[in-house]
Amino acid sequence: MKVDTSVALQTYQNSKTPKVEDYKNDEAKLKEQTDAFEALILKTMLSTAIKNEDPLYPKEAGSDIYHSMYLDTLSESLSGSFGYSELLLGYLKEQQAGKR
Repeated sequence: MKVDTSVALQTYQNSKTPKVEDYKNDEAKLKEQTDAFEALILKTMLSTAIKNEDPLYPKEAGSDIYHSMYLDTLSESLSGSFGYSELLLGYLKEQQAGKR
């Protein structure tokens, strides 16, 4: 019994040669990750700026969880607009271009 490996070899050869679409896809993934990093920075800054301490109202059982969820949502919606993501993306693209 003979096994046909031509399709597997062709697929392997095609996967080794990078295409323009692959670089665009990589750039989109990289932008997504730099935005996520910016969201992490913003959440740290927002957690320092917006404290969950209100002397007028007593602290409820789930208030810390809701406050954390609020900061997550706020930092994710603000990420990509402060410039940290673009700065990091530009730096990483320069590093990637230097390795090619």
